[in-house]
Amino acid sequence: METLRACVFDAYGTLFDVHAAIRHHAGRVGPAADAISTLWRAKQIEATWLRSLMHRHADFWQLTQDALDYALALHGIQDSGLRADLLRSYRALDAFPDAAATLQRLREAGLRTAILSNGTPDMLRDAAESAGIGGLLDGLLSVEQVGIYKPDSRVYQLAIDWAGVASPREICFVSSNGWDAAGAATFGFRVAWINRSGLPPERLPDAPEWELRSLSELVDCVKP
Repeated sequence: METLRACVFDAYGTLFDVHAAIRHHAGRVGPAADAISTLWRAKQIEATWLRSLMHRHADFWQLTQDALDYALALHGIQDSGLRADLLRSYRALDAFPDAAATLQRLREAGLRTAILSNGTPDMLRDAAESAGIGGLLDGLLSVEQVGIYKPDSRVYQLAIDWAGVASPREICFVSSNGWDAAGAATFGFRVAWINRSGLPPERLPDAPEWELRSLSELVDCVKP
């Protein structure tokens, strides 16, 4: 088996807590806060798949706004100030508590680290800097380089090109999204699925090599 050279991470839901934006304004959002946060995320991801199939690309920041507008409208919330604050918070999401330490340990083990995300380059820079992990990442890779969303193989190829490796088996791809983990496994990466919620596996063609409950478990699986 090829030696691992790099760990490449999904961003939203894997390194960054996508529900932090609503959580920081839960008092203003009201009793439907959790439902709105869940729907916001679901419509955001749904839009990436549908737009890819429709060949009508819009960047992830536009999709994030559209999904929030849908979620707020469904729950009858019309508050432009709250909307602006939620979007501002989304640009500065909290990293999961074990993210920084995991990245540091991977680099100490000799592995390069990067993000490969649906997010725009500006979104990824903002998130990494606000979470204090920018200095622990060697690369920020965005689907905007190819104009289509995961799990299209052209997105995963960006990691190969960035790392300069001969085989996808030289990269560990890390995601908390089961569909993304399956897509990356189909592409040929060695994959770690961060299954924090104990969800059942996706019914998709390929499975991750590792199923973990936290990022902190990753280093012992992949270190050379």
